[in-house]
Amino acid sequence: MASTVLITGASQGIGKATALLFAKNGYDVVLAARNPETLDATAQEVRAFGQAVLAVPTDVSKLEAVQALVERTLAAFGHIDVLVNNAGICMQGPFEETSIEDWQQIIEVNLWAYIYTIKTLLPQFLAQGKGTIINVGSFGGKMPLPYMTPYCTTKYAVTGLTESLRLELEPKGIQVCGVHPGLTKSNFLERTKFIGKDDREVQERHNQMVQIQENAIASSPEDVAQAIWNMVKHPQAEVVVGAAAVPTLAHRLVPNVTQWMLQRSVKA
Repeated sequence: MASTVLITGASQGIGKATALLFAKNGYDVVLAARNPETLDATAQEVRAFGQAVLAVPTDVSKLEAVQALVERTLAAFGHIDVLVNNAGICMQGPFEETSIEDWQQIIEVNLWAYIYTIKTLLPQFLAQGKGTIINVGSFGGKMPLPYMTPYCTTKYAVTGLTESLRLELEPKGIQVCGVHPGLTKSNFLERTKFIGKDDREVQERHNQMVQIQENAIASSPEDVAQAIWNMVKHPQAEVVVGAAAVPTLAHRLVPNVTQWMLQRSVKA
């Protein structure tokens, strides 16, 4: 019987690359994302590897939707072996320009969605005495990034969730691991909200992010997918993917220096 992986944010980018890699390695795959069209397209690519696929359009920021997702998965496959929490959105702009609604939205998607999937799936993992939870965070959950306060707030929370939960669940046979991508060449900008005092500033922030994302040292979705796969095969507490490991280490060792550099690298 094949192992089963459930992946959120699975229709594009890192989620899609992860689904294809797990299918290539013999896993049945459950895909969850909001957009039915892109979800179905990814499902077709996964099926090309000969594995069973279940594509479930899901708003993971809603508890009832997550509960329905897990119920459908268990009805179809009877078990889940790996959960990859990957759904996420980004915001970039000055804190004073953000609204409470902005904060509610990003916390619901980037944090509550992770809590919902874990809480809903955990009884199954505990009953079978094993399982792996991979929380895809960000290097923005390991070091501060200017003008990305809402994003970093949620990603720091994911880091805390992952590290604390690992202490509780590892003795029970359940691995909890953090994978923290840095710059990634994907369609993540489609899920980024740029905030500014006017349209010109919003466009400038968007253009700046595009330039950063196109940087030659940025990782590919496949790089992150490989890191996720490696975590499943050889569990460890966390990994920072690609070139982001360098500034993350620097921040831990000399935080004043990295903060000084970061304050001068992004438009005020």
